[in-house]
Amino acid sequence: MSANAPSPDCPLCREAGGILVFQAASWRLIRAEDANFPAFYRLIWQDHVAEFSDLGAGQRQACMEAVCAVEQVLREALRPTKVNVASLGNVVPHLHWHVIARFDWDSHFPNPVWGASLRELPEPAERRLPLSLQALDQRMSQRLQAL
Repeated sequence: MSANAPSPDCPLCREAGGILVFQAASWRLIRAEDANFPAFYRLIWQDHVAEFSDLGAGQRQACMEAVCAVEQVLREALRPTKVNVASLGNVVPHLHWHVIARFDWDSHFPNPVWGASLRELPEPAERRLPLSLQALDQRMSQRLQAL
């Protein structure tokens, strides 16, 4: 597939989309700044495409290998109750995958992160993680460099 030019109206073309953790030629990984879900990552395709099927077969494989690596790091480092993986793009039609570590204690569990909150947390969610976000980001970067 041919590369699509950046769209000036697209927030994921204009800016990183969060805290940049790793950048490859075809995609980048950011950590979303969400106090309720500190282990919320997005793998964003660099070219402005709307759908996964806009990618060629090799690009799709590379994209999913990266998504899988992010999920594996979350599972190994945090031992979450579940990892949510989603590609919606209804609000921002630029291909990106949400990879979110979920815990039975989080404010929305088992609801989706975009759903209704079910509980107040007595302390910030980040403090409940077994390692710092900086250490988690470093593990992500190391794993993705190996792809």
